[in-house]
Amino acid sequence: MIKKLLTPFPLAIALFVALSIAPPMGAQADDDDDAVEHEEARRALEQGLVRPLEQIIVEARKHVQGDLIEVELEREDGRYIYELEFIQPSGQIVELQLDAKTMAIVEDDAD
Repeated sequence: MIKKLLTPFPLAIALFVALSIAPPMGAQADDDDDAVEHEEARRALEQGLVRPLEQIIVEARKHVQGDLIEVELEREDGRYIYELEFIQPSGQIVELQLDAKTMAIVEDDAD
């Protein structure tokens, strides 16, 4: 009975299943980094260092048309910057950077 369980075919299936559900190397580190970034963003919002994302999007849409495809919150030179990417109806990708606290445009690559 034990020999039947250790035949190559079931062993190969078990190995395949184990590898297919295991996270890729570095995935745990990426998840940990994401958790740290999310916590930092939450604290910054609570401390009034950044505006809520909804407000940032409303402001950005005053300057850029198209569908929002990516948002990042970065810390640059001691301040938080929202980087938003839009895809315009023409297919052009446009990035807009706004100061996360004042909502002032830092950079607009559509100009």
